[in-house]
Amino acid sequence: MADEKVALYPGSFDPVTNGHIDVIVRASRLFDRLIVAVGTNSGKKPVFTPQERQDHLRQVCRNLPNVDVSSFNGLLTEAVTIFGAQAVVRGLRAVSDFEWEFQMALMNRELNSACETIFLMPKPEYSFVSSTMICEIARFGGDISPFVPSFLARDVVNRLQQP
Repeated sequence: MADEKVALYPGSFDPVTNGHIDVIVRASRLFDRLIVAVGTNSGKKPVFTPQERQDHLRQVCRNLPNVDVSSFNGLLTEAVTIFGAQAVVRGLRAVSDFEWEFQMALMNRELNSACETIFLMPKPEYSFVSSTMICEIARFGGDISPFVPSFLARDVVNRLQQP
């Protein structure tokens, strides 16, 4: 479809959180097609492999017919071109996220003038949830079930509490 509006929602999704899912569902209503793509973040030590994260995302997106799950390496602006996206979707949890995301959006647009960024805020109950916090809670035996999909909570805990 020539006029199809495609958005790319990139992230590490390690693990995917209910906040991520909230953004995915809402972004899927705004675009004809949403590509949720697992990217490589050299600054993070992943808990799950890229393939495992894609599998988790496919499970949570299985009832969203206009959502595809993929992955990419390299610059986000190159992924935008490869996937034929007109916009990048980013979640903003708090004001503290804004400065970094704003700088990234400006840099991405400088590298690729067609790269527009759309910011979505998650529901208030997810505004403090981050994958990093979830991993820290799981490492110390805390209950992460309110913050991740039910099928994933035990896997996160098991992965992080291994000797």
